Amino acid sequence: MVQMTRLLDAQGLEISHAGHRTRLKWHRLRKRFADPLFSAAVMAEGFAAGASMELDLRVRADGGFVVLHDEDLDGETTGHGPIAEKSMGDLSDIRMQEGDRPLILSEDLAAMMQSTHPAALLQFDMKDDYEAIGARGIAHLAEHFRDIAASVIVSGGSLDLIVAVKEKLPHLLRGIDPTDKLYDIWKASGWKAVETELRADLSGPTEPDTVYLHWRLILDAAKEGLNLIGLCQDHGKRVDAWTFTLRDPEAGFSDEEWRNFQALMALKPDQITTDEAPATERAWGRRMAD
Repeated sequence: MVQMTRLLDAQGLEISHAGHRTRLKWHRLRKRFADPLFSAAVMAEGFAAGASMELDLRVRADGGFVVLHDEDLDGETTGHGPIAEKSMGDLSDIRMQEGDRPLILSEDLAAMMQSTHPAALLQFDMKDDYEAIGARGIAHLAEHFRDIAASVIVSGGSLDLIVAVKEKLPHLLRGIDPTDKLYDIWKASGWKAVETELRADLSGPTEPDTVYLHWRLILDAAKEGLNLIGLCQDHGKRVDAWTFTLRDPEAGFSDEEWRNFQALMALKPDQITTDEAPATERAWGRRMAD
């Protein structure tokens, strides 16, 4: 295992620039876009290497969770119907469409996280709101993720959910994603209103560790003189800029991608979400060496 960690140490984990380290987060447990969606094998590799990774969780009918993005089983899996109506037993024979793999349940996650690299970070992106998850879902998280080796950050669009996580699982990190709301406010009322709303979220009851912001929103705001990353960092929060994925990982950055990525890196995000972490790191190194 030590050999694997050394081997992967400089592959898709972070980029250092101007004295600042920006982690590269593996989106939906993909180190590369060619990896299967939500792969337990890739997650194990990331745990060994100390990677930052993200997965999506959907609540089950029994209060537990399954690692899937959509609210229905159709599409990502061989099953059908709403996940919220399925219990653990209902999901046992269902497979992922890619690779005929079993679904990853929250119980499986807890078992996998008993031993990891100390730098490993796993983001639970909660796709349901607090009304759907409720006290039973929060209690399930508390029962299964109270004593784990890896660091976990729980994020979601529902602020009520994140507050509930804070109250029941205070040892877990928390994240908020106000992107959609901020886009709507920008279109309706302009950038000053965006700044006001974000400041309120940063000092609000969720007490987030990390704020997740779409990279285009960050750059659009910066062009108008509003540094969203700096604003969050001034409040002691980290910023994850999502999701920047190279269109051609072998060729590296196109000229447009390079302009955008350079502008993003100049603002010093703490983390960038990508489906092509090693390729992004390689492409950055090639461009900086030119």
